[in-house]
Amino acid sequence: MGKPARSSCIGCPLYIKSRQYCLKLKTQVPDPYNPLCRVPTQVQAVQPAASTQVVSQPVPVQESYDTRVAEAIPEEVPPAPAVPSVPAVPQTVDELPYQDDPYTYNYQQALVTRKALFAPTGVPGLDEILAGGFLRGKTYLVAGEAGCGKTILSIQFLLHGALNGEPGLYIAIDEPTNQLLRGLQIFGWDLRDLISSRKLMFVDMRTHFSKIYMRDERKHIEPRYIIEQILAAAKKINAKRLVIDPIAPLVYGGKEEDVLYAREFLREMVFAIEKTGELTTIMTSEIPTGSTKLSRFGVEEFLASGIIVLGIEEIYGNVERVMYIRKARWAPVKPSKYIFDIVSGKGIVIREPLSEYLKRMRRG
Repeated sequence: MGKPARSSCIGCPLYIKSRQYCLKLKTQVPDPYNPLCRVPTQVQAVQPAASTQVVSQPVPVQESYDTRVAEAIPEEVPPAPAVPSVPAVPQTVDELPYQDDPYTYNYQQALVTRKALFAPTGVPGLDEILAGGFLRGKTYLVAGEAGCGKTILSIQFLLHGALNGEPGLYIAIDEPTNQLLRGLQIFGWDLRDLISSRKLMFVDMRTHFSKIYMRDERKHIEPRYIIEQILAAAKKINAKRLVIDPIAPLVYGGKEEDVLYAREFLREMVFAIEKTGELTTIMTSEIPTGSTKLSRFGVEEFLASGIIVLGIEEIYGNVERVMYIRKARWAPVKPSKYIFDIVSGKGIVIREPLSEYLKRMRRG
């Protein structure tokens, strides 16, 4: 016998409380105390004596379970010969591992499935907004102006993975890794133990791929060469998470003819990384102040499964950091904005939705 059906959605790992959304049924659940997954088996027809013919009616889905059973069974039923029972056809959802009996709920297996599908971001509140986190094996774009927290979010993502058995690889493009690690230590993140235990690995592109920064040599470098080197570095520590920060300088030399090269390079690189099925990737992209673009080349946002835009806005005289969930493929997420802080030793902490913040400011 399995566990009885849940009497409510509260506590179910497949129920997103903030969105009132069920990942099992892929639909809104207006009343979490009346789960839509509680679909009882149909009541079998009763064959009475010849003088009285009483047959139960199909159970309407909209009514409560107790009312349906009470109405389906007549108050007085004359003795009737035994009728062989016909097993009810269980309602199953192929995508998620629920047991065949609709009244049985395998809680532990559902947790395992959710963990297999999503890579937690490590940002408090963000996983709930994204209905679980980042899809494993997919690529995400974190875009924003300078000083908005792109690198902090990226390191936070890698740090959370490293502390939970998922090694991470950081490809540093603009800033030398020794300076980056020194700054992170001042911020409150001492990563030396994680690096020595091979749970984190930092690769400085300026020394690892020196030819990339020799403009005369750039045209002779095949994208495949750089991709192979990145994947080889990831393999050394069995990495499950990858950050390329930022993406543009890796493939762009400043010339007009480099734009077409960069777009093709990015397509090939993203496809090659996702083909492994092992790496959940963050690419960062710097947006010039005042620009409405999401990326340097206009192709990154189409390749990414999700886009998070970080910015700084002045709201009622206060300067606040704002996170904009611009895109989240395969997740029931509306484009939305959130106020967040950067806290030493913790990283990005989401405070509240921008809409709630505005309401408070208006009332105040």
